[in-house]
Parts: sequence; structure tokens; C-alpha cells
Amino acid sequence: MIYHSFISSCVLILQLLALMVQPGIGAKVPAVIVFGDSSVDAGNNDYIPTIGRSNFDPYGKDFEGGKATGRFCNGRLSTDFICEAFGIKSAIPAYLDPAYSIKDFATGVTFASAGTGLDNATADVIHVIPFWKELEYFKEYKQKLIKYMGYSKATRRLREAVYILSIGTNDFLENYYTVPGGRSSQFTVDEYQKFLIGITENFVWDIYKLGARKIALTSLTAFGCLPLERATNIMQKHACREDYNQVARDFNTKLIALIDKLGKEAKGVQIVYSNVYDSLADAIAKPNLYGFENVDAGCCGSGKFELGLLCHFAEIFLCKDADKYIFWDSIHYSERMNRIVADYAMMYTFNRFL
Repeated sequence: MIYHSFISSCVLILQLLALMVQPGIGAKVPAVIVFGDSSVDAGNNDYIPTIGRSNFDPYGKDFEGGKATGRFCNGRLSTDFICEAFGIKSAIPAYLDPAYSIKDFATGVTFASAGTGLDNATADVIHVIPFWKELEYFKEYKQKLIKYMGYSKATRRLREAVYILSIGTNDFLENYYTVPGGRSSQFTVDEYQKFLIGITENFVWDIYKLGARKIALTSLTAFGCLPLERATNIMQKHACREDYNQVARDFNTKLIALIDKLGKEAKGVQIVYSNVYDSLADAIAKPNLYGFENVDAGCCGSGKFELGLLCHFAEIFLCKDADKYIFWDSIHYSERMNRIVADYAMMYTFNRFL
């Protein structure tokens, strides 16, 4: 009992220290450049024909001005908090948002698209921006940056920027386990993981050739614990789906091996692993340490199935305090959880870029 209390106290101290990460801490990072899915999409999907949007109430109710920006959250995303912790700015704009220009994007931009995946077939499910297109947008961005800053300054900016990749969950939940006659008929789970890791490796080499030197690859989260997956896990009394969590852990093991490999092969690169799996698992296991009261449902509607427009239609049932919830809707984190993820990442991953 004494040992358990000691460990819990140590965990709490570390978490409190993480929450003390403040903006403007003397970072040497001039920009944060983001690729990925809805976990880091600040609204790119608002400007393409897709149902994968969140530019309506109650999304964004806790964002500055109560604005629904297209973030799948009640407020800011983890990448917004990371950017702020580097002392750059409080929110990273979406590349396709016409309200912003290269002047804004020069210090941070996201090319992410909600609903996309590493696999091009995943983007086709709800017709969002495929991963390869995010890379094309980055190439276009580089040319705009050179025109805006000049070749020398732009090259230095790209070299000193931090690049974050947060993607992969949709490849399994939206594609592999959902589309009949699709990837599951072509690959075993292990083969599909290796297929996705291969795409990740090619992507890292692509942005490396374009100037990236500080790269963070984000793990898959414990997606078996997402409210939607728990709600449909009737046979196990709505517990987390351990089979899905095992898939995530196996993928993450392969991702770590890739990071080790690339670290040896890519000259002058700093490539790190951002462990969001443990952030979520720990918050679910010890919610009181983080101030959460609900770990298995979202703030929106019943919290079990609502997502996107369903949250809008169920707005009357919105929870009173999203900070008490790990999840905002049936898939995505609340702003508070995003802050915790960012604080954890700053303490254990991005600290080496300071």
C-alpha cells in the first residue's frame, strides 16, 4: 500500500511538472509544421467537398471567440499547445484557410485532413485529402516561403522547424476493419502495419530531402478505448477493445524500429517518437490524477456514437463541463486532454528540440 502511494505521488508530481510547461521558454524552434488526420486538422476539410467537417456548433465552443474552426474539438488541439509551448503562437492555422497567408504559415501550418490515413484508400472513404496531397501542399508551401523570405532564410526556417506527423488510426478503424473486400482481404494485420510503416518511411525521406531535420512521429493512440469502440463492444460489457489496442501497440513497436533505422541513415536528422498511446491509457487508468470524471464517453450527446453533424443535432444534450471529459465526441479528445497530451510530449519528446 505504501509503495502504491509512493508511485502515485511520483506520477502526480511528474504530471504537475508537465502542466507547468509555459509558452516562451526560450525555444530554438521558429515554426511547427503538421501533417496528419483529424487529431491535428485545424480546418482544411472546410475547403473541400466532404462530410468530414466540424465547422459548426458545438465544435469550437471553448476556442477563442467560441468559433468552430474545423477542429474536431471544443477548443485547441495538442499541436496548438505544442506550438504555444515553443513560444511561437497559440494556434496553428489550416493551410487551405483563405483567412491566412504565407506570413502566418511561416511560423506554423497544418496540412492535415480529418478522415485521412497513410493509405490512399483511407482518404477515399469519406473523400478527404489523401496523404500524398499533404506532401504536395508542403512542396507548394516551400516555394511560397522562399518567395516570401528569400532562399537562404527559408531554407534555414525549414531546417530549424519541428515537423509533426499524427496519422494512422483511420487506416484501421475507417478502412481495414470497416471496408468489406478491401485491405483486410489483401493483407494480414501485420502485413498492413508494415505497408503503412513503409509509407511513413518514404514520407520521412521526402520531407528530409525538402529540408526537414527535426521530425516527430506520433504513435497510434489506444484506439480500442475510444468511446465509439467501447459502445459497440457489447460482448465485453463496453470495455476497451484489447484486440484493437494490441494492434496499436504492435504498430507503435514497428514505428519505434523505423525511427531507430532512420536515425542511423538520415544524416543530421533528429527524429523522435511521440507516445500518445501512454498519455491516453494513463488518463483512463487514473482519471482523478488528471481531473477527469468521465473516461468512456464524449461530452457531445450521449458521448457514445455522436461525431460531426450528429454532435450538432445533439447539441441540446451537450455536457456542462468538457474539462471533466477525456473525450469531446465519440472519437476525439477534449481540449483538456489535448493539453495533457501536449504537456506530456513537451516534457518527454520535444524537450530535446529546446
